[in-house]
Amino acid sequence: MNPLLVFVGGGLGALLRYAAGRAAILAGYAPPLATLGVNILGCLVMGLLAGWFITKGGSESVRLFLLTGVLGGFTTFSAFGLDALTLYRTSPAHAAAYVAASLIVSLLAVSAGFALAR
Repeated sequence: MNPLLVFVGGGLGALLRYAAGRAAILAGYAPPLATLGVNILGCLVMGLLAGWFITKGGSESVRLFLLTGVLGGFTTFSAFGLDALTLYRTSPAHAAAYVAASLIVSLLAVSAGFALAR
């Protein structure tokens, strides 16, 4: 059942991301600003929901649907943000290394993929 919840939530999140991106573009904003807005909103909602589940508890199925599914489909940056925060709470140095490596290696990977495709 849990994989189905993640699947359905992910599809819903992807549709929400598409709609938010289209709305921003139709309003005259450049695509990078639409992505930035989605990432910021996704991180805000991820923090709110993660905090809620940690302090108030809740169903594992609902958590998987919302955090992994909906927000994972909406923006994987929200998962990155939560992972970085979780690491920071136990080891700020590991969190800094994770953030730096994620940014640098991801940019190198997208550059390599682009170069290989050409």
